[in-house]
Amino acid sequence: MSKLLNVFSSSFKMRLYFFKKLPSLFFWGVGVEKIDRTMAKISIKYGWKTQNPFGSIYFSALAGTAELSTGLLAMLAIEKEDVSMLVVGMQARFMKKAKGKIVFTCEDGIKISKAVQNAILTGEGQEVLAISKGYNEEGDIVAEFDILWSFKKRNRD
Repeated sequence: MSKLLNVFSSSFKMRLYFFKKLPSLFFWGVGVEKIDRTMAKISIKYGWKTQNPFGSIYFSALAGTAELSTGLLAMLAIEKEDVSMLVVGMQARFMKKAKGKIVFTCEDGIKISKAVQNAILTGEGQEVLAISKGYNEEGDIVAEFDILWSFKKRNRD
């Protein structure tokens, strides 16, 4: 099992990682529901730490959760590679108020891995659009984020 999968399959290790590396996710109480190399499901709950004045989850908390669902797949793809990763674009659509528990799902792990491999093979930067959809407890989509990732092989000359 990869080191990252090991971290995110343990609630304690995941919370410690968030505390050290991504404190806003720790504060918001973001959780990893499911992760493998092809897909990630990340959750966030409505509460005083995530609320906006309109009785739903603040858009920045939704964006951070959505980005994590794509970013973990990117981190897995570069885990043993000398490749940098960076968000270079984002677009969001909000369909419903985000109340209760929202789970963001990204199923673009294979597409992300192919972009990383192309960056390694060609030495050229590669971009890939990863889509994360957030669903409420009733199964309705509340938000959709398009996260544009850039991958580039590091030159260690």
